[in-house]
Amino acid sequence: MTPLELLRDHPFLADLPERWLPPLTAYARPVVWHPGHRLFRAGQPAERFWLIRGGEVALDFPVPGRGDVGIETVGPGGVLGWSWLFPPYRWQFGAVAARRTTTVEFSAAGVRRLMAGDDTLGRDLTGRFMAVVVDRLQASRVRLLDLYGYPTSSAG
Repeated sequence: MTPLELLRDHPFLADLPERWLPPLTAYARPVVWHPGHRLFRAGQPAERFWLIRGGEVALDFPVPGRGDVGIETVGPGGVLGWSWLFPPYRWQFGAVAARRTTTVEFSAAGVRRLMAGDDTLGRDLTGRFMAVVVDRLQASRVRLLDLYGYPTSSAG
């Protein structure tokens, strides 16, 4: 598959106007990780993001006295990384390959330049990533409530 086909094929970029895909390919490359490979830790510089094509990546965050606590698993069709979009560009979570994982990796600085040069592209991608942010924060909240023994919903 060509880089352009990899982007066209990924659900995260579904219905993205075709004219934006070729410029994005300039900052994209295929990457494979093996089980147990740590991609990043919370607090480290966020310089990349990934579209997951196959496999699974486990997200975690450090909890004092408990170590790294798993919060969510991201699989095929998912997106890994949003911290690259918001200053100070530091990871909010950590990530470890849970299985052999195939991805398309993007240079964050390059994509930020594209977004800065085209307001419409910038708004579109920011909206897509904001949906990922909301999903991850909700998963974190549920996991913390579970971890500390609080109910996650109330019966009415």
